[in-house]
Amino acid sequence: MKARVFVTLKQGVLDPQGEAVRHSLHALGFEGVNAVRQGKVIELDLAETDEAQARRSVQEMCEKLLANTVIEDYRVEMLP
Repeated sequence: MKARVFVTLKQGVLDPQGEAVRHSLHALGFEGVNAVRQGKVIELDLAETDEAQARRSVQEMCEKLLANTVIEDYRVEMLP
């Protein structure tokens, strides 16, 4: 079973990388971009075959390592 985890900064947390991308896009002539928020995607290939248990395991991984839950949100997507 596979899982995909999307990690993004929480609303209200400054995103200097996103701001740098926005600035660069403006420099390239893309003036219509008002804001950019940058995140990361983590793909996991799991031995677990039970989807509910796999989801619980991935959520625990996020809480312990994959996301800094003080400043980041995460979303888990289970893949076939």
